[in-house]
Amino acid sequence: MVTVISLGGSIVAPGEVDVSFLAEFRSLVGEFLERDENRRFILVVGGGGPARVWQNACREIVASVPDEEADWIGIMATRLNAQLVKAVMGPWCTQPVVTDPTQGRIDGAQTSPQEGTFAGRVLVASGWKPGFSSDYDAVLLAERFHAAVVINLSNIKQVYTGDPRKDSNAKPIDAISWDDFRALVGDEWTPGKNVPFDPVASRHGAQLGLKVICAAGRDLPNLRLILEGKPFIGTIIG
Repeated sequence: MVTVISLGGSIVAPGEVDVSFLAEFRSLVGEFLERDENRRFILVVGGGGPARVWQNACREIVASVPDEEADWIGIMATRLNAQLVKAVMGPWCTQPVVTDPTQGRIDGAQTSPQEGTFAGRVLVASGWKPGFSSDYDAVLLAERFHAAVVINLSNIKQVYTGDPRKDSNAKPIDAISWDDFRALVGDEWTPGKNVPFDPVASRHGAQLGLKVICAAGRDLPNLRLILEGKPFIGTIIG
């Protein structure tokens, strides 16, 4: 069983690295690996605070930064965060960080995407290339390794009908179709865009009939409920 988690960079490194969260997250992953020898995790890590800090710094210096350049800055931040998560996962993660989810072999190591398996118990991936966020990488890896669900952990508990920071009438959504969700987030990606799930990833997820669960990343008891298939707080898309 492969579980794909899109781990928001804002959870791993909102500014500085959240050491306490990573330690607790590692313990939770280890618990589920110990429970079931067939359990595998794919962790796709976002850029978080470092991505936005470096992108904003560039924009302060250069009047008009091309989207591709800004995206590359964000991608490099995802790779730093992903390398940290890989190191934290220790012996469970035996392969290098995946930077291209489409390549035939994952960084030269043995993989069997047809069987939904890979070397080790945990696979860690980062951003890939400009044009989308690491959410899209998570969708591609879910497709490749036959995972029916992507758990998207970020700094929000649920998807809302609007931006609750700007709209006092915005309501939390427990479940939403891909069509309705895509109407909320649009179809275009811009570097650093702050949406519950990347529009490009959403388009492909809808095509696959994938289910995405959006939930609060730091609420690890809630993540435990999701992994156990019990009632949880979050939004189901699809």
